Amino acid sequence: MSNGLINSIQSSFSALYRSVDLIIISIVYLLALYSRDVSLNTQYQLVLVICLTCFLFFSQTFNLYRSWRTSSSLTMMGYTTLTWITCCTILITLAYFSKTGSDYSRLTMGIWFVATLFTLILWRLIFRKLLFIFRRSGKNLKSVIIIGATASGVRLAAQITENPQQGLKLLGFYDDRPKNRLPDIGEHSIIGTIEEGINLVKSNPDISQVFIAMPMKAEARITDILNRCSDTTATVHIIPDFFIYNLLHARWQHIGNMQTLSIYDSPFDGFNLTIKRAEDLILGSMILCLIAIPMCFIALAIKLTSKGPIIFKQKRYGLDGKEIQIYKFRSMALVHKRINDVVQATKFDARITPIGAILRRTSLDELPQFINVLQGNMSIVGPRPHAVVHNEEYRQLIDGYMLRHKAKPGITGWAQINGWRGETDTLLKMEKRIEFDLTYIQRWSLLFDLKIILLTIFKGFIDKNAY
Repeated sequence: MSNGLINSIQSSFSALYRSVDLIIISIVYLLALYSRDVSLNTQYQLVLVICLTCFLFFSQTFNLYRSWRTSSSLTMMGYTTLTWITCCTILITLAYFSKTGSDYSRLTMGIWFVATLFTLILWRLIFRKLLFIFRRSGKNLKSVIIIGATASGVRLAAQITENPQQGLKLLGFYDDRPKNRLPDIGEHSIIGTIEEGINLVKSNPDISQVFIAMPMKAEARITDILNRCSDTTATVHIIPDFFIYNLLHARWQHIGNMQTLSIYDSPFDGFNLTIKRAEDLILGSMILCLIAIPMCFIALAIKLTSKGPIIFKQKRYGLDGKEIQIYKFRSMALVHKRINDVVQATKFDARITPIGAILRRTSLDELPQFINVLQGNMSIVGPRPHAVVHNEEYRQLIDGYMLRHKAKPGITGWAQINGWRGETDTLLKMEKRIEFDLTYIQRWSLLFDLKIILLTIFKGFIDKNAY
């Protein structure tokens, strides 16, 4: 009875979100007017009405009131921001073309725009946290089953167990195979056959989701299960097996009226590309301002202690495997002139100058690459760029090596803060670096980038392998 009541309340969440959003927009608007001693005359009332109407329209357009149960907080914040910024853009555009912008207090409207966005995001995060607490206590749960006791199904079951805040209650597995052919499924159990599982979903509307975890080669069996599940109200998910799971950002695309599945794709497209570039420009500019004076002292030290240029330039592979020219402080007595002369630095390398040794050990020789970041051919976070000759060597030795170029090369990266930096004197070291690089591309998010930058500050500058 308790779950029935909770499910009834849950069905009203969308209406609750809409109501709270409209109330927040209105209250913050009134507070902004009050703080600037602006009266709520007809013109300002019209602005509020237009804004509320636009927000309702665009929130529906961007599907803002979907279930965020299994989505990240960052994604929810992104869609909230997109909806509100679109509304603000409409208001600014209307004021411009109607030539009424001077009739309104710009500071008041600016305060309202910023404060409303902050409040809309804040209340969602607080409410989301309360829902997580609620679900961990066993309330507001959705019953689910897994068809197929496979390795991917077992991993899914573990994730459901480890993330109670998502409110999924796993009833168990359904599989046709005998027990001696099944993997270890831990604390979970095989409830019955696949036929029994489908019949249960048909007869029990409380089972809201079905996860099919079968190998891709069982196409006919999966198709049959999908056809039979279409006679239910449950949401059906197909869990990728090992092959599909390891594809790099596979996604559906349209060419005319045909669908294609892009296998090796990049996460940096559309809105994500804008976020990534904004991150590089904002943080890159701030960091470059902070390090400008130290860079001047480093440049002077290099010039006074050894002959040669201050900046070392080298061709590397960038995004999509295209050549770029990166900048570093020169740390060696001799600069490579030909691409085939490139040799990795080793411990006690005679070519490294005394100042260069300090720069390489502390990664300060990489600081000029923030100029590359502002130019747009590098990113603050991404796979480290390798010399062209090393790329050509390792692409023949390591499967998937060139997939690391689906992202811009970075000054720091997931591999570097996990210890896979410096000399790669064995194939295993390079394989581990590539493994972490591809994991970064698969897992990319703005929060992941910020985490890597923060970890770089505390553990990424000095490493025993850096020389």
